Amino acid sequence: MSAPEAVSMVSSRFARRHAWFDPFIAEMDLALQVLTGQVAATRPNPAGAVKPELEPTLTKLEKNHAAGLMRVNHVGEVCAQALYRGQAAATADAPIATLLYGAAAEEIDHMAWCQQRLRELDSRPSLLNPVWYAGSFTLGLMAARAGVARNLGFMAETERQVEAHLEDHLKRLPSDDTRSRKIVEQMKSDEINHRLTAERAGAAQLPGAVRVAMKLMSKLMTATAYRI
Repeated sequence: MSAPEAVSMVSSRFARRHAWFDPFIAEMDLALQVLTGQVAATRPNPAGAVKPELEPTLTKLEKNHAAGLMRVNHVGEVCAQALYRGQAAATADAPIATLLYGAAAEEIDHMAWCQQRLRELDSRPSLLNPVWYAGSFTLGLMAARAGVARNLGFMAETERQVEAHLEDHLKRLPSDDTRSRKIVEQMKSDEINHRLTAERAGAAQLPGAVRVAMKLMSKLMTATAYRI
């Protein structure tokens, strides 16, 4: 074997062994952008441009309550996009990975909108976002190992629970907080589409114990994120 051939063989082996490295760096970079608030939406904010003169004045109590709910929504989107990216990274099915990455991209839009609304309410995202992000991404990696149908089932069940959660927030947001309401309404519409997409692609229903565990984890997250 000639020297050039030997070098080429070693390079090929190195490339195969380290093929995971570039995607890993890309995921780490995106995680840092999410956790530092550097992500940007690809779609216009459904609440429209900020027009303070047209925005009803909220009381301090209403403002704090709206901020707590929007912080919960922001955490939910941090978790959802981390979950879907973990699922996409670990699945061997290319079309399913594309579906999951597409859903994750829309969740980033939701994050950016919620973050903008939090700034308008003189508030901030949850301080525990790094914990929720890491846990959700790890959960996504685990879900992908259950097979395509269960992987999609996890997405469908996640969206089903998020729909109910957003509907509850529409009832609880201050009636005059139209900007938050418009954001949540668009988020709910997108989540319904994600669920339907997963179901049409062959999502399997998850075992009852798994669905209950997901609800309990969601309750823990929402109760914590409202305040912290």
